[in-house]
Amino acid sequence: MTGIVRAIDLSEIFNPKDKLGNLIEFLVYVLIAFVVTFILLKIKKKVVEKRLKKHKNIQVRFTQNLISGLIIAVAVIWVLVSSTATSGFGKVLFQGTAIIGAVIGLAAQPVIADLFSGLMISMNKPFQIGDRIELDNGFKGVVMDITPRHVVLRGIDTLDIIIPNSKINACVITNMSHNTRIRSVHFRFSVSYGTDVEKAMTVIREAVIASEYTIPARKGIPVNGQGEYGPVYFIAYADSSLQMATTVYYEPTVASEVVISDINLRVKKALDEAGIEIPFNYVNVVMKPENTADEALK
Repeated sequence: MTGIVRAIDLSEIFNPKDKLGNLIEFLVYVLIAFVVTFILLKIKKKVVEKRLKKHKNIQVRFTQNLISGLIIAVAVIWVLVSSTATSGFGKVLFQGTAIIGAVIGLAAQPVIADLFSGLMISMNKPFQIGDRIELDNGFKGVVMDITPRHVVLRGIDTLDIIIPNSKINACVITNMSHNTRIRSVHFRFSVSYGTDVEKAMTVIREAVIASEYTIPARKGIPVNGQGEYGPVYFIAYADSSLQMATTVYYEPTVASEVVISDINLRVKKALDEAGIEIPFNYVNVVMKPENTADEALK
């Protein structure tokens, strides 16, 4: 845009002492900046998004949004510095004293923190666009976008969760599809203490395989005549039950909530049909007579 300034010196056309001339000059600079910015964003969109369609790479998405922000920022600075009406303000703002710089730096600390956190996320790639992640603060969803300021997670239906990069960078992230083309979700099921554990494991496994949404972890590798679906584990003794666990794999195009609901329904129905009890949590309470202590003394 500096070349445009030199090629078109609007101060020679409009009288810098005339307020109306200054206003018209300012509007012309704004129009030029808008047109140039629009063209650059269109070019960037075609080049970057074409690559993004081939590779759902978080670095590409972050760079794309960062370039957009830089193009707009340069356009705004160019207008403020170049226009006669705003040149004084622009020079003070961008070439001002140390006090002004310190104030601006202090105010921009959250922005800078988010920007550098976004850069770290894009470099280390703990997740990619389209991955389903869960954070230790309870937020979970599919990664839809990353900007210089925040990450967008798609929850149920149209619910979007927008999290600052600095916040998500400090969280423990559970990625359901890290370095793989398929997604997974972990399930735990409770059965009563008197249950035949091996029978319960078989029932749960068959219910998972029967779902139209589940797929083998690695297609084409046979395990017991079936694809390599996640095994069912006897994972723990709980207070009121035995804990079974398994991991279910599914295609990225299927909503996680759909898979979770389908598997829960199928396992519940299969356990009921097999006569396997899903216990309630309970607490044993032992009541003692009030006079027991007095009788013991006697």
